[in-house]
Amino acid sequence: MSMTVTRRTFLKRAAASGIAAASIMTGARKVLAESKSTGKYAMLHDLNKCDGCEHQDTPECVLACRIKNETNYPQPQHPIKNYWPQPKHEDWSEKRHITDRLTPYNWTYVQRLEVEWQGKKIKVNVPRKCMHCDNPPCSTLCPFGVNDKTAEGPVVINPKGCFGGAKCRDVCPWHIPQRQGGVGLYLEVAPDLAGGGVMYKCDMCHDLIKQGQQPACVTACPRDAIKFGLQHEMRQYARNWAQENQGYVYGDVENGGTANFYISKIPFEAINAAIIEQDLDGKTGRINMAVNIENPLDEPGTMLSGFVMAPIAGILAAGISTYHIMKGGADDEDQTP
Repeated sequence: MSMTVTRRTFLKRAAASGIAAASIMTGARKVLAESKSTGKYAMLHDLNKCDGCEHQDTPECVLACRIKNETNYPQPQHPIKNYWPQPKHEDWSEKRHITDRLTPYNWTYVQRLEVEWQGKKIKVNVPRKCMHCDNPPCSTLCPFGVNDKTAEGPVVINPKGCFGGAKCRDVCPWHIPQRQGGVGLYLEVAPDLAGGGVMYKCDMCHDLIKQGQQPACVTACPRDAIKFGLQHEMRQYARNWAQENQGYVYGDVENGGTANFYISKIPFEAINAAIIEQDLDGKTGRINMAVNIENPLDEPGTMLSGFVMAPIAGILAAGISTYHIMKGGADDEDQTP
């Protein structure tokens, strides 16, 4: 006898589970934020060492990321419907080869820049990926409750529960997460009424970290330009280096602090100016590197919306959990021969 899950039963059980979840979600989020906000591990990118693997079409760190995550990339169902109520959808499935920007199939890239500094033009290569913030707005404000700041430090999106609403991308100062349509839970629950796919981004190789290993990009770098270790050690290393070399640190205070640090002998204001100049039309998908970015969660209005979203996320998260449980079995009303 096979088991199927009807949409009606899913919604009924989601609502029932959500009532209990909503009542404790606000308090639970405060506890989770306290235990998870600082993280444990971090990466550090030395821009003085990174040459972008200049003699290769694709840098080693990018290749390593793509190989490691090949099985995690989306496999969309075609044709892809527009995400209601908007008359469009996002589809990168025919552009999987792109490696010079973030996509659902490319979670890191190296931004090759020519930076003007002290009357000279200097080549600078900047590996770009998720910053894994200490207090990530993308996690706190995710309406589906599937974007998590893990105890190890990485911020991880659960693709099994993501509806592709892109709230995470909207609130991220760097607009990191990327959406792929035609994949995800919305296809099974409400393909015509909700969702736009699934959001994808770097997860700092969270599975490898839990096994005591380094992220793939770290081990692949031929110039030792990417370091990995305990967050407080990476932060102190960056600060000491900047003081000893009259250099600069990025990611230490931006957006309230991150688990992804950059060190450079060139100020990041100059680096960001080069990024802006390179992206004059604003359509290349390259992301800024503005300094001293403030965390939107520090704004009272945004904090209020976070508290409002928490019960909603609780209901949806509970419903999603119920759905996955039901995939393994159902009650009598859902049994079919």
